[in-house]
Amino acid sequence: MTEFERMLVRSFNKYIEENEIKAISYRLKQHRFTPQFLDVLVDSLNPDFYMGIECKSISVEKGANALYFTQHFTVDKNGTHQIERISDYLKKSGRKGFLAVELRMGMGHGREAYIIPWKELEKRYRNEALKYTVREIREFPEIKRQGKAYLIEPLNWK
Repeated sequence: MTEFERMLVRSFNKYIEENEIKAISYRLKQHRFTPQFLDVLVDSLNPDFYMGIECKSISVEKGANALYFTQHFTVDKNGTHQIERISDYLKKSGRKGFLAVELRMGMGHGREAYIIPWKELEKRYRNEALKYTVREIREFPEIKRQGKAYLIEPLNWK
């Protein structure tokens, strides 16, 4: 589990507790030969909080200028792309899906995180526009930081 995923889970659970929402955020343990559908899951009977989040992190400091669907996502042994697998899981489970992208800016600079609705990502993938530039990522809602935690505002992520 990456630090970004761990922080998101903790931040979600803090938000859930503070707002007295019946929900829980967690990350399933990943096993070597078992596929993991999403990095962060939120379970709730409230449909606004029944969601799955895939997390990606790119290093802007090291020259990354885009999140590439070919480089940053996997293809399984059957040739199925990760975006297709996650889209299928979201459809079958009824969860809302999101892609959380962390931009690592380097030593002495804060990290930035943005949230992309899965439907937007899936539409771009299907249209064969196989990347999001850093500029395009920054056009989506920011997941602001407060100290070491993220401020969770899922109702603003539509």
